[in-house]
Amino acid sequence: MRTRFLVITALCLLFSVANVTAQKPAKPDPEIAKMVKEISPQRIEADIRKLVSFGTRNTLSEQDNPTRGIGAARDWIYNEFLKISKECGNCLDVQKEAFVQPKANRIPEPTTLTNVFAILNGTSDSTRYYVVSGHYDSMCTSPTDAKCDAPGANDDASGTAVSIELARVMSKRKFDATIIFMAVPGEEQGLLGAANFAEKAKQSKMNIEAMFTNDIVGGVTTLKNSQFRKRVRVFSEGVPSDETEQQAATRRSVGGENDSSSRQLARYIKEQSDRYLKNFSPWLIYRRDRYGRGGDHIPFVERGFAAIRFTEPDEDYTHQHQNVRTENGVFYGDTPEFVDFEYTANVARVNLIALASLASAPAKPRNVGIVTGRLTNDTDLKWDANTDADLAGYEVVWRDTSDAAWTGGTFVGNVTTYAAKNMSKDNYFFGVRAVDKQGNKSPVVYPRPMAQPRPVLTNQ
Repeated sequence: MRTRFLVITALCLLFSVANVTAQKPAKPDPEIAKMVKEISPQRIEADIRKLVSFGTRNTLSEQDNPTRGIGAARDWIYNEFLKISKECGNCLDVQKEAFVQPKANRIPEPTTLTNVFAILNGTSDSTRYYVVSGHYDSMCTSPTDAKCDAPGANDDASGTAVSIELARVMSKRKFDATIIFMAVPGEEQGLLGAANFAEKAKQSKMNIEAMFTNDIVGGVTTLKNSQFRKRVRVFSEGVPSDETEQQAATRRSVGGENDSSSRQLARYIKEQSDRYLKNFSPWLIYRRDRYGRGGDHIPFVERGFAAIRFTEPDEDYTHQHQNVRTENGVFYGDTPEFVDFEYTANVARVNLIALASLASAPAKPRNVGIVTGRLTNDTDLKWDANTDADLAGYEVVWRDTSDAAWTGGTFVGNVTTYAAKNMSKDNYFFGVRAVDKQGNKSPVVYPRPMAQPRPVLTNQ
């Protein structure tokens, strides 16, 4: 009997030591740190100025003029992706995806729109996708004025340049999952290019685990002295746009308004970025977008995908959606001299860190549930096993219900059940994420109530 007791005690000690060891934060990945340094403000500036040189990129502008209009911009972006692909041994699948947008509020007649994107296929989990996008269309005061000059340097040549720069830097590496670098039109007419891509993704059951849109990330120079200058806003919705009535009823009964997949993605972006960047950081804004505004992440969240928006913290509206002019000594227009290219490079670095971390980490655990089959002061959790070859196990995280971010966590091993002893599900919010053998972590998944027997593993 004593021998059995000693064996059990030893196993418990070993489990506790393994726990402590696995909880040590993984060291920053040197390859990600290297990529961060490769982001070039000069290349971003060149890309923004080139996009501005097309005069206008209004969605309704010319499509067959080689030097002016949205068609010229479309073809240039496509060719830039092809050049990048050639430099990495044709590692990118570069595509133009055209569709006819029917007549609509800001589309006076049926118009062909073309999404342009480059796919960097994953090595071991190629059907798991991450999308990063900017919109390459621009506008003056009127969204249907196809003739006026609409430089669109900040809105949104800056976001398009981020996609191109990320493709240039990241295409030189390999990742477990697939990354899509994209530029879309029709944002100013109603998020049309993004909506078309998102709808096709939904219909084909494409496994998009995260989507980023970069829109107005130029760091307008007129507000360079702002106290928020070393931040980029990350907008994420709380209550999911595609929530069903049954899901809404469950949420109202147990909470979760602050725990959508998009909000977990935003938390992940900040967590990963803070590991690598010391003088620039994501600023989590817990709302879907700004008042009266919207971006290309919205069609994705409406279709059930996790998606966020990056936007500079201060906006100068004299340099957005304006006809280029001077009135009463004030210059109006979205031109390159009002873009801070180093700021845009910092935004690109935040994107890169998050994308590389996501695409290197295991997939998020599926069917994460909090077991409600018994009344107890413990919290019973369960989830489906991941199939990642290099999976080390899972981390259970928690926070007080009044906290905005996860504050506690423990590595529980390669199991699919866990009981948090003396931590009532009524008093905390819990989550689960996957961890690989290199310490890469997936975003957290918030559990949904389910009635199942109590799991056997308990925390020590």
